[in-house]
Amino acid sequence: MNAKQKMRHILDTIADMFPNAHCELNHNNPFELTIAVLLSAQCTDETVNKVTEGLFRKYRSPWDYLAVPLEELENDIRRIGLFRSKASNIQKLCQILIDKYEGEVPDSHEGLTELPGVGRKTANVVMSNAFGVPAIAVDTHVERVSKRLSIAAEDDSVLTVEQKLMKLVPRDEWTLTHHRLIFFGRYHCKAQKPQCPICPLLDICKEGKRRMKPAVKTQTKAKKAK
Repeated sequence: MNAKQKMRHILDTIADMFPNAHCELNHNNPFELTIAVLLSAQCTDETVNKVTEGLFRKYRSPWDYLAVPLEELENDIRRIGLFRSKASNIQKLCQILIDKYEGEVPDSHEGLTELPGVGRKTANVVMSNAFGVPAIAVDTHVERVSKRLSIAAEDDSVLTVEQKLMKLVPRDEWTLTHHRLIFFGRYHCKAQKPQCPICPLLDICKEGKRRMKPAVKTQTKAKKAK
């Protein structure tokens, strides 16, 4: 099985497991998605959705975020990690949107990454989910799964992981693959307790086989003791 065949096997298997994988950040437009992804750094989507439920009712446009003192916005997102720096970035981002884009979120990767608090991952999420441009955003789940399944090397940077996935995955599947890898990492191949014993990809997962060895040794010892 070569690299592309292996990738195809992984894609088909994860598709069977998570056929309805999707962006779990609640949003109604590109602007809300940009804010939600910015808030999601080092924070769970579940917490972000709880915060944005009220946030998006109060702030509907870039002008709304700039109409309040920074301290008020900080208080509105206090449950989010790094809330002070994120609040500051939101207001700076909103000012740029007003000054350069008439209050609209730019529909280009270059325009998005120029915004405060918006890195390559955030830009990829917005481009793919808000504007329909194929992209693979590499978050902690995508990176972990890619390395455990030896799609990428352990010491690969996030950018290298993204480039390897883009090379192996057909372009029209990039966005859906991003969502499915996230679901696989979030709900199955978890950071602390991956479900290796029931994983359909265990046969090609070095990490899974390594984790399963202690269980096999324990079972062998138990049999010998009998």
